[in-house]
Amino acid sequence: MTKQIAVLTGAGISTSAGIPDFRGPDGVWTKHPDQMSVYDIDAFLSDPKAREYSWAWQKASPVWNAKPGKAHEALVRLERAGMLSLLATQNFDALHEKAGNSPDLIVNLHGTIGTSHCMKCHAEYKTADIMANLDNEPDPHCHRRLPYSGNMPCEGLMKTDVVYFGEALPEGAMERAAAAVSKADEFWVIGSTLEVFPAASLVPIAYQTNTAITIMNIGRTQYDDIATTLLHDDIATALPQLVDATISADLG
Repeated sequence: MTKQIAVLTGAGISTSAGIPDFRGPDGVWTKHPDQMSVYDIDAFLSDPKAREYSWAWQKASPVWNAKPGKAHEALVRLERAGMLSLLATQNFDALHEKAGNSPDLIVNLHGTIGTSHCMKCHAEYKTADIMANLDNEPDPHCHRRLPYSGNMPCEGLMKTDVVYFGEALPEGAMERAAAAVSKADEFWVIGSTLEVFPAASLVPIAYQTNTAITIMNIGRTQYDDIATTLLHDDIATALPQLVDATISADLG
């Protein structure tokens, strides 16, 4: 029977695609901890200047022009081999979708920057469309007309679908990820510092269900001691090698 592998990816898988990580030794927030406020929901809701800064900061992100790297492509091969049972990610860059992994397998634990919504009427928007008009409206509001309010514009606050600090994860995301991890033969952690919860709690869940754990990260994590395999090599090289070797072994 084909081995089933659940995967959790963090910012480290996207650094080779030109997106800097947040919490690594050279991470954005390691060097500039004040910029963590960009994703603070309380500041976003209460301070127009904080909202403008958050939107401008996200518009300047390299996410918009980034393309999937060799590590992302390797996980597509793992899926095509029938071995990928879950692709949970802490990233909101949508590079797994761009690479070609099935949306049915992807769980965006921390949301996505690709879409946005009105916090009042919950209308969904493409974030790129909002960004294109950001110079004219630096603090975007929803202008959808509401029939039940005399066709007046909604004027609710707009927010990207990234999960901000202080917000709950998308409904059912952790439950779905935990269930897949507990049923998998192996659990791979790729490029995550495992400092952010509840995503990091997937590792002890795997340990409790005797799932073999591979942690691939440049730096140490708090769960290295319970990992079955530790890999500290460059992810862009090491993950394709691991995927190819795993597929070859399964084919026997």
